[in-house]
Amino acid sequence: MKSPVADLAPTDGEEGSDRTPLLQRAPRAEAAPVCCSARYNLAFLAFCGFFVLYALRVNLSVALVDMVDSNSTAADNRTSSECAEHSAPIKVLHNQTGKRYQWDAETQGWILGSFFYGYIITQIPGGYMASRVGGKLLLGFGILGTAVFTLFTPLAADLGVGALVALRALEGLGEGVTFPAMHSMWSSWAPPLERSKLLSISYAGAQLGTVVSLPLSGIICFYMNWTYVFYFFGIVGIIWFILWIWLVTDTPETHKTISPYEQEYILSSLKNQLSSQKSVPWIPVLKSLPLWAIVVAHFSYNWTFYTLLTLLPTYMKEVLRFNIQENGVLSAVPYFGCWLCMILSGQAADNLRAKWNFSTLCVRRLFTLIGMIGPAVFLVAAGFIGCDYSLAVAFLTISTTLGGFCSSGFSINHLDIAPSYAGVLLGITNTFATVPGMVGPIIARSLTPENTIREWQTVFCIAAAINVFGAIFFTLFAKGEVQTWAVSDHRGHKTEGTNK
Repeated sequence: MKSPVADLAPTDGEEGSDRTPLLQRAPRAEAAPVCCSARYNLAFLAFCGFFVLYALRVNLSVALVDMVDSNSTAADNRTSSECAEHSAPIKVLHNQTGKRYQWDAETQGWILGSFFYGYIITQIPGGYMASRVGGKLLLGFGILGTAVFTLFTPLAADLGVGALVALRALEGLGEGVTFPAMHSMWSSWAPPLERSKLLSISYAGAQLGTVVSLPLSGIICFYMNWTYVFYFFGIVGIIWFILWIWLVTDTPETHKTISPYEQEYILSSLKNQLSSQKSVPWIPVLKSLPLWAIVVAHFSYNWTFYTLLTLLPTYMKEVLRFNIQENGVLSAVPYFGCWLCMILSGQAADNLRAKWNFSTLCVRRLFTLIGMIGPAVFLVAAGFIGCDYSLAVAFLTISTTLGGFCSSGFSINHLDIAPSYAGVLLGITNTFATVPGMVGPIIARSLTPENTIREWQTVFCIAAAINVFGAIFFTLFAKGEVQTWAVSDHRGHKTEGTNK
């Protein structure tokens, strides 16, 4: 069996620089078994954590449809008449005790976007704290805080728009540390040739959380009322936190049940990849062009992702005219495809590197191009097929599904170029990538005052153009090898075996 830590990249041309050189002098241990391993158990618990995280994030998108008095928003947020009503008549709700609020379209946009005002603040601090103290507690308490605040959503809505906006911003503060914390943990847990698999498994929980929470939120709204949406997911978040604190450790060295063989495999594969310095080399980090390539790609991808995540239920209801039950189910279908694609692409990416001798840089470029240009094409197509409901859902599903390739593209490139500072780097890129979540839905709302198909075509075309630009920029300037500044002692001395 070929060593999992062998040099895998081609030796000629530009790709020749991407040789994962830091692995050449490390002990060449055979890969530890996957079944019941500590690293894959961590991936599964992280999967569950991000499942909960996105369920807590997106449930408001569906619940808001039921929270707002439709009569009060008819003037400025009316359903388009271009598409014929095709849904079956909605049965009388079993429980209509949930209050309705007089919130116009602009107010709803601010409510949906307020989460990101907190989310953007804690990205870089979260990555820095994780690099100093570890990611376990940071990730755990980040999700716990979000879950607890979610339980208070009905109360905040009763107190007024200001209170609800403030509460959502606080939830964003808690969630802001989670991705940098997880990246920081994987820098100690993920062998280089298993990064795509492990990270795609853990982060795929976000997509499945979206898949489950959107239709489930619609069902809860239909049979009970919207307040129970927040109570249910808040309690699930607290249960996950208890399991996380009990079963997880920051590093393989501190894990109580990991086998000595697996521990040695992980540590040997990461030898000479991690810097001995705890302080972050901020100047080299900010001057790194490969980092800015990730920033641009991350920003571009999230423009489309967040626009659809927050406004797809609205598009389904007001343009395609699905009722709230169908809305939740059909809004979730695209994210099921993305979840499946993330899992499969993670396996494919590592196989291309380990078995087919593809360089890390080649794989990251290829998967980013597929995961950004593919969605752009089908997103534009979805806007130009009119009221063909089947094709609209199909194209939106394909668009979001193909986006799953990015999980093995730019999304984990931080660990390729600077594993010691992966949490900090993700904090930086996610700070920029949060901006679309703040302004994207507001811009989309302003471009769709009448909710006509032509207006939504503009929204989709803008998102597609931004996606294509991000893919091209990343392809031109990305790198796949550990950067010199990421392993130096900050005085210019490099770890033996590195290259520029």
